[in-house]
Amino acid sequence: MKKLLNASLAAVMASTLATAQADEVKIGMITTLSGGGSHLGVDVRDGFMLAMEQAGRDDIEVLVQDDARKPDVAKSLANEFIQREDVDILTGIIWSNLAMAVVPSAVRQGPFYISPNAGPSDLAGRLCHNKYFNVAWQNNNLHEAMGAYMKQADVKKPFILAPNYPAGTDALDGFKSRFQGELANEVYTQLGQTDYAAELAQIRASDADSVFFFLPGGMGIAFMKQYAGAGIDLPVYGPAFSFDEIILGAVGDAAVGVKNTSQWAYDLDNPTNNAFVASFREKYGRTPTLYASQGFDTANLILSALDVAHPDDEEAFQAALEAANFESTRGDFRFGPNHHPIQDIYVREVVDQGNGPTNQLVGVAVEDLQDSFVDQCSL
Repeated sequence: MKKLLNASLAAVMASTLATAQADEVKIGMITTLSGGGSHLGVDVRDGFMLAMEQAGRDDIEVLVQDDARKPDVAKSLANEFIQREDVDILTGIIWSNLAMAVVPSAVRQGPFYISPNAGPSDLAGRLCHNKYFNVAWQNNNLHEAMGAYMKQADVKKPFILAPNYPAGTDALDGFKSRFQGELANEVYTQLGQTDYAAELAQIRASDADSVFFFLPGGMGIAFMKQYAGAGIDLPVYGPAFSFDEIILGAVGDAAVGVKNTSQWAYDLDNPTNNAFVASFREKYGRTPTLYASQGFDTANLILSALDVAHPDDEEAFQAALEAANFESTRGDFRFGPNHHPIQDIYVREVVDQGNGPTNQLVGVAVEDLQDSFVDQCSL
């Protein structure tokens, strides 16, 4: 009888342990923490971890790895997270070429992928997946909005340029789809390029009345410094990716007067955003960028879904993600049928308020923007 009781107790303990382990959630974050553009990954990570810290949950483990902006490294890390760590959720990738190397295979293997940044057109359209969500934007969105804004502002003939990789081609396609006017030129640079002498010579020789560029991270810093040094006197426009607070600190006064589009601004006035900006500044000693807000929102979306279901219950967890029942730094937040946001895109202007250049909210460029690839998605 004693042996029977011991066996029964062991079975109950084993069952209890299995239930507890099943309730635990592992999140694998693959992001860029070294090399060019690392501040994007650092801000996504810091925003994400701030939300996790504020939630105070002890049933979630976040594993963070650096992809060094290399597709093969990102793919290897994803396989390790899936096969060795048995993660429930993947997140963190900044660059679209890395996302294309990781996401399609990863979601087929089991975990959900929640993007805090990269939103290549294929993942919004023909390669959309029920386990893939993007909390930031589809790559074209901020560029579409600037195309619309510049058209409204009666810009006649912009010179446009971007790096030759998925987000770069999406950027210029998005811009052209809304601008729908004559271009002085359309140029693709190398990803990671830092010398823009040839492109600046082309701008100077053109009959452009303005410049629109998408050059994220260190590429944008290099271009704006060289643009200012070249003495070209044309107004500059771009997406927030080229004019975040870190980039502005490096570029300095050369960026003052530039207008840029973003789905978020640190001076966007709503209770969630005000609290986020204050808490981020207190914890990290700097003003958050849009990347930090995206990391914060991504974490809070995940947390809201985990309040409803565990990722093992795939249908329930997917439905909870689709409901997007969380307080976003952007205010209103909702997903379209392809799991990409439908949201307002704002215009910001770089100003100097006495403490160096910073972004100031100007107004709305496009309301309730839905990406143009949703009809290609079979969800």
